[in-house]
Amino acid sequence: MSLRPPLPLCGRGVSSWADIPLDRPRVMGVLNVTPDSFSDAGVHFDCGRAIAAGRAMAEAGADIIDVGGESTRPFSSPTDPIEERARVIPVIAALAGAGLVVSVDSRNAATMAAALDAGARIVNDVSALTHDPAAARLVADRGCPVVLMHMRGEPSTMMNFASYGDVAAEVAAELTERVEAARQAGIRREQIILDPGIGFAKQPAQSVELLRRLPELARLGFPILVGVSRKGFIGRLTGVSEPRDRLAGSLAAGLFAVARGASMLRVHNISETVQGLHVWHALAAD
Repeated sequence: MSLRPPLPLCGRGVSSWADIPLDRPRVMGVLNVTPDSFSDAGVHFDCGRAIAAGRAMAEAGADIIDVGGESTRPFSSPTDPIEERARVIPVIAALAGAGLVVSVDSRNAATMAAALDAGARIVNDVSALTHDPAAARLVADRGCPVVLMHMRGEPSTMMNFASYGDVAAEVAAELTERVEAARQAGIRREQIILDPGIGFAKQPAQSVELLRRLPELARLGFPILVGVSRKGFIGRLTGVSEPRDRLAGSLAAGLFAVARGASMLRVHNISETVQGLHVWHALAAD
């Protein structure tokens, strides 16, 4: 029996997304310009530090810098969109002005629009364009790539909806509904990447099951973006309570996700992930 992991399922038939070739696993770097994110609260809240961190992520090998100004951790309260824009737009403008590929992590159409005007190329919406009624039309009109992530409810309430008969089947069905809504709004199929939303309205055991059955999502025919970095299920499996101490678990979970079909990982630790993916890809290649 071969010990070599299978090549990513979602790379088959999907050559690129957001003008980024999917010939190998790609990395999206997490840049939270917030005082209250679950694993790096306040680390990049200063604009200058955030810009420096984004540049460092790119130098370390991140393909995309994902800039967010609202914490969407479980039980978090919403951030006023005006405050959100004040946090992220200067950072996005600086990073995009330096030639980096930037995505905006936002649920709010006005923030998405301002970010795209400032040079962001991608919208990453944890609500899959359900939070703001204007979001889907905005993304369609701008013709930009979009991440549709699975979540139920709002960040403050989502864990109340973590009840599934079959988590993989239900997540696949609900993401299919969001794809259909996006297509009806005018968003092109090739602009869409799907995110199963690990830890979002999922208990640890459900997140594990969803990762094990990731090929079922890959069969929907879209690239898959997975965010497992420092997540709570890793703490549950390892007993490591501090999110920033979960690097080894994050690498293991990320490489497992790639072996099961993910084309892109959203991570905090760039250089370590890039190194791990380079080795994995070399070993998995025919």
